[in-house]
Amino acid sequence: MRPKAVSTNPSIVSETAGTRTFAIGGETLTAPKAPGGLYLVATPIGNLGDITLRALETLAGVGLIACEDTRITRRLTERYGIAARLIPYHEHNAAEMRPKILEQLAAGASIALVSDAGTPLISDPGFKLVREVCAAGQPVTALPGPSSVLAALSVAALPTDRFFFEGFLPPKQIARRARLTELARLDATLVLFESGSRVQESLADLAAIMGARDAAICREMTKLHEEISRSTLAELAQSAATLETRGEFVLVIAPPAEGSQVMTSEAIDNLLRERLARDSVKDAVAHAVEVSGRPRRELYARALELAKEGDKESDKESDTQHKKQKHGES
Repeated sequence: MRPKAVSTNPSIVSETAGTRTFAIGGETLTAPKAPGGLYLVATPIGNLGDITLRALETLAGVGLIACEDTRITRRLTERYGIAARLIPYHEHNAAEMRPKILEQLAAGASIALVSDAGTPLISDPGFKLVREVCAAGQPVTALPGPSSVLAALSVAALPTDRFFFEGFLPPKQIARRARLTELARLDATLVLFESGSRVQESLADLAAIMGARDAAICREMTKLHEEISRSTLAELAQSAATLETRGEFVLVIAPPAEGSQVMTSEAIDNLLRERLARDSVKDAVAHAVEVSGRPRRELYARALELAKEGDKESDKESDTQHKKQKHGES
């Protein structure tokens, strides 16, 4: 049911005599006071118009809004004339703020949790708060809305019947390639987040590990400069040198083709090298068998070859170092 209109003043409306309000298109609307509890409110991923009416009513109706960055959330509350008080809740202060939020909820407060963009708890620090609020027996209510994961899936033109959300990949190449090697065997469309500073490197690693799979680069979704690029991973990686890296990225990668070799030989070698650097040959092979599905005998033989190559490189480095020291002494 549509809230009752009480004014046509488009400016920010402060709470007066207990009345809670928000404004849309120059019309000010009343919002019911939210019952005590924690409300997980999805907020726009870019375009501020992508907010639900229920989300606006709730943000106006709660006593507090806990957010990652008050400056970002204030743009939203000011846009819609919402006067609720903002408090910071992010990974750096979460341990300190959780007990305070729990204390207020126990006293009957109504608090909304929002992230900077999209649905709370998806790649943000809200999980522990929700877990502790549930453990304390306080109500938790989800208000669905914008999600960059689902938005990217909908426009990527790739299979959506089964998908796996990975979030951000490891920043270091060795760890990133090892993780991509594990992801390569999943029979599902993959959805990844990436920063502009690392997107080119990640695309190169994706192409090296997963070959010529179809993929999409979704940049600045719902914003003024939104861009969607669709091609194979190999072609996207090749053209990455000219890619505009400003903004936020969601990468969507197709599942392996039916009957195809899920992992390339290069991917298996990368996985074995990464494991051999810290595990025994036996343990490295066991992990590679589990991840790749290849025969143990085949992987064991390859692991021995790579281990010998590693030993030769170590011997060569030791010999070079010894010669340098000897030359220095003479």
